[in-house]
Amino acid sequence: MNNKACDIMIVGVGGQGSLLASKLLGHILLKQGYDVKVSEVHGMSQRGGSVVTYVRCADKVYSPVIDKGEADYILSFELLEASRWISYLKKDGKIITNTQEIDPMPVITGAATYPEDLVNKIKASGAYVDALDCLSLANEAGSSKAVNLVLLGRFSKYFDIPESEWLVAIEEMVAPKFVEMNKKAFALGRNYNSQA
Repeated sequence: MNNKACDIMIVGVGGQGSLLASKLLGHILLKQGYDVKVSEVHGMSQRGGSVVTYVRCADKVYSPVIDKGEADYILSFELLEASRWISYLKKDGKIITNTQEIDPMPVITGAATYPEDLVNKIKASGAYVDALDCLSLANEAGSSKAVNLVLLGRFSKYFDIPESEWLVAIEEMVAPKFVEMNKKAFALGRNYNSQA
């Protein structure tokens, strides 16, 4: 990514840390000289509700909203959310997703079942999918709450921003007592070797 517009959707479930991820991403893109708009347009930030955040960057961004078929990237904290928002992805867009499954209310109440084999179903739609178990890597880093930094670490591989600059952004945006754990989570996501 070099001085070109980029539209990123961050989708997940309330309580997963997607808002910190979007703020951190917006922060680092601003430092790279982009005009950046970050907006939480849907969602309930309480635990369990669907949350969607748009991050748009370019030389000049006029609207914070991403329409269907316009997202360069979908960064998904949960598998069903990746599937739910796929219509927003560009034809050559990429989905970077956590493989964690969190049952939505219809599944919890028994009104629906959680779809099986979602990664392959999303791939079958023609989308590029980079899927990894962010929860396991977050636990390895020291906390299940670090899923957001694992996912962001993985996502950083798609940008030509030096890793050192991401780490500085973590230091600037995360409470001091959590910085080292978050850096470890970021590194585990960034250096994860997928079998794909």
